[in-house]
Amino acid sequence: MSGRGNGRRWSPPLRRRGSGPHWAAQTPTWRQARPALIADALKRASARPSGNWFVVGASRQVRAGDRPYGRTVGGVEVVLWRSRDGEPHAGPGICPHLGAPLRDSRVVCGTLVCHWHGLALDGSASAGWRPFPVHDDGVLVWVRLDEVGGEEPTERPVVPARPATGRGVDSVFTTTGRCEPQDVVANRLDPWHGSWFHPYSFVDLSVVREPRGDEDDAFVVDVSFRVTGRLVVPVRAEFTAPEPRTVVMRITDGEGAASVVETHATPLTGPDHERPRTAVVEAVVAASDRPGFAVARAAAPVLRPLMRRTAGRLWRDDLAYAERRWTLRSTGRFPG
Repeated sequence: MSGRGNGRRWSPPLRRRGSGPHWAAQTPTWRQARPALIADALKRASARPSGNWFVVGASRQVRAGDRPYGRTVGGVEVVLWRSRDGEPHAGPGICPHLGAPLRDSRVVCGTLVCHWHGLALDGSASAGWRPFPVHDDGVLVWVRLDEVGGEEPTERPVVPARPATGRGVDSVFTTTGRCEPQDVVANRLDPWHGSWFHPYSFVDLSVVREPRGDEDDAFVVDVSFRVTGRLVVPVRAEFTAPEPRTVVMRITDGEGAASVVETHATPLTGPDHERPRTAVVEAVVAASDRPGFAVARAAAPVLRPLMRRTAGRLWRDDLAYAERRWTLRSTGRFPG
């Protein structure tokens, strides 16, 4: 076989896994997954500034010439749309005139026009309506809600480092659960559950380094992603929490190095709601230095539904984890 362009020998992306232990014969991880360790990592993440920025959805969901996009964040109705030149706008989703839901209105020549009485909004303050700061990072759209966040506002959100624009294939999956953002973050700061709770996707998982404090706050994990049967892709990954509602898994070694999975937890209900709901917005940006990866980029529209389906299978289980954690916390039965 021919060598790779960077001088390294070509190697197949898949490995054939030996006859490793069956699910029940794995080494138990409950002693390593210490509740205090996970709680400390969650506490450090919660103390980091967010600048009051919240992820509301995928950039592709807010399209020029399309209908407005609506999301409730922290109990606040938010509407988003784009002007004709693609610039995003965001603001309260309740019309200041008589309260119409602006998410159900129309965008005409880049202007949001209320479908009840025709109030036109071009994105600037008008008739008692004031815009929210909005940021499109090319994959996700964020809004800044100072009353919800309650922090010192910042000009831009904390956007994780990603593969360079044009190098990766990105996909965004969104789901909701009855829990709070901290329950979603806690799930992601427990890498030990991977091969027990998701044996259909992860095998041979070991945490090779735990967080050592604020200056070295990463979980480093060796794991193999199961493709089918005994075919796996072994990698080393790093889990970090750059802000209170975000956990990033970055592949640092192995196939797809530099690829990231960003899990963003956005509260839908207000604080102390008796039945809280949280949106999980998970962005995957996959990259590879293999020459053939250009084919994957060209086939991105076909790959994205498959990537979302994979994320959906994992989050079916992980939301059960997060919701269970909230149920126990809210009734004073959480053991951690």
